[in-house]
Amino acid sequence: MARWLLKSEPFKYSWDRMVADGTTHWDGVRNHQASNNLKAMKIGDRAFFYHSNEGLEVVGVVEIAREYYPDPSDEAGRFGMVDVRALLPVRTPVTLKTMKADPLLQGMALVKQSRLSVCPVSDAEWAHVCALAGIEA
Repeated sequence: MARWLLKSEPFKYSWDRMVADGTTHWDGVRNHQASNNLKAMKIGDRAFFYHSNEGLEVVGVVEIAREYYPDPSDEAGRFGMVDVRALLPVRTPVTLKTMKADPLLQGMALVKQSRLSVCPVSDAEWAHVCALAGIEA
């Protein structure tokens, strides 16, 4: 199972809304590297739900519920989306500042490529962020 991090601006789509919706499609990705990460996702993969721009923190965990399929909002037909299902909130939000300061997370895509909206997370990074968040990996 692969691990990921999905960024969402809370004023557009927050963790609270994700929980209320239960399942949603992750659309609007227009960066080719982020899109390739969406294409690599498989049903059952897990992802951190990260509030970007406001908060700058991991606030929850989602599961991939449907693999990559065409994004109808992309008229050119070049990009797609996946569906995600809310699993659980973190006990303690893990801030970008905390992750940047942690020597064990220096290689994390979120730290190295801060503008990428869909990032891979290694098993070691996943376990460490889960420990910081107070949840089971």
